[in-house]
This record gives sequence, C-alpha cells and structure tokens, in this order.
Amino acid sequence: MTRIDAKFSALAAAGKKAFVSYVMAGDPDYDASLALVKGLPAAGVDIIELGLPFTDPMADGPTIQLAGQRALSAGMTLERTLDMARAFRETDDTTPIVLMGYYNPIYNRGVDKFLADAKAAGIDGLIIVDLPPEEDDELCIPAQKAGLNFIRLATPTTDAKRLPKVLENTSGFVYYVSITGITGAAAPQAVDVAPEVARIKSQTELPVIVGFGIRTPEASRAIAAIADGAVVGSAIVSEMAAGKPVQEVLAFVKSLADGAHSA
Repeated sequence: MTRIDAKFSALAAAGKKAFVSYVMAGDPDYDASLALVKGLPAAGVDIIELGLPFTDPMADGPTIQLAGQRALSAGMTLERTLDMARAFRETDDTTPIVLMGYYNPIYNRGVDKFLADAKAAGIDGLIIVDLPPEEDDELCIPAQKAGLNFIRLATPTTDAKRLPKVLENTSGFVYYVSITGITGAAAPQAVDVAPEVARIKSQTELPVIVGFGIRTPEASRAIAAIADGAVVGSAIVSEMAAGKPVQEVLAFVKSLADGAHSA
C-alpha cells in the first residue's frame, strides 16, 4: 500500500473528502517553495502535487507556465525537485507527494534511474500529462513495478470507448479535469461535473478527484461534495506570484482545505 492508498483509506474511515494542492517546485525560488511545501500538511492538505518545471508545459495556462519559468530561471531542475522531496521527508513521512509534469526531463535522466531516485526521495505517485495510455510500457508500467502510483487524467472528452483504456493501468486515484482547456481556466460547475464523476466511478473503484478552475472555499466544497476530493493549483500559484508571504498563502490554502473537508 502506497502513502496515497493509505491516505484515501484514512479519509474514507473518517468520512472526509480529500484536499489536494498543486505547487510549482522552485517558484519563486527553492527556499520559499520548500517553506510552502513544508507548511501544506498543517494547512489541511492531504496530498501534495509537486510541479516539475518544464520549458514547454502544453497543458498549463499562463499562471503555471509563468511559475515554471520563474522556477527554471531560479535554477530549478529535476534533481533539485527531488532534493525538495527529500527535505520534506526529513520531517514528514506520511503526506503523499505526487510529482506532476512532463516526460522529457524524466526521459533525459533515464527511466530506471529516475524511478529509483524518485522512490528514494519519497515520491509516491506520478502524473505525466503528455504520456497517453498507448505509451504505458514507457513509464507507467515500470513506475507501478517500482512501487509508485501512476495517476491518469480523465477529461470531458474522454468518451465511453476511451475511458476503459485510460483507467486500465491507473492507480492511486483518477484526476478528473473538470473543464475543456488549460489549467486555471473557467470555474467548474458541480451540477455539470457530478454526472461525469459518477460515470467514471461506475468504471473504477479508485477515488476520483476533480481539478482545474477551483479558486474559492465555496467551489472547493461544492466540487468535493460530488467527488472524492478537490484539487487546487493555479489559485495557490497565483498567491505566490503576487509576492505574498508564505504564511499568508498557507492561510489561503487552509480556507480551501476547510471547504473541501466540510463537504
């Protein structure tokens, strides 16, 4: 059982929904980013998605693209991202970390070396948005064998024919992208998302977490109420981009987490 599996088991036993936060590793710099990541569990975050900065983040909107550029300009690399996970694990051995990004940096490092290093650093799962199920032998299957969950995205355009393929080798949880488009776009409406979540849950026993466009505690609560939890990314990244102190950003995160946990 991975930390992700254990977290969802504990949440289910407590009758609670999950709150998942995304932050870009190294934005605006390593130290501030690490301070934010270390503060997330106390702010109510159940699972941390740690963004791996990349030069061509095709699925991301301007907010996360710019965060990635700031991180890269500050010297962030795949190795330093793993360093951040290692540093986090010095004081927290229970909160799951999901590394979210693109395949190119992993390919350049070498899949076997990356998986061994990621596992040793305390990474629990991967979301690699540019690797479709047809490429599962490339990273997904090796990741599962190494003890890492491989989390797949489902979207409003994932039809009945495509969904079984998407779910086939997915583990940990399913990330439902609530809107068609890039991260940080229009806010999702629970009434529209609920039937899609139900459709996915009819095909899998995995938790279904919903993200993209959630920016307020009220939206976090509404989405968590119709799914197994909510993900917030761009709204948190925007707070960091505004230059706010880490403690102020964490207070905002806590309001979002409280929303999801009250669902």
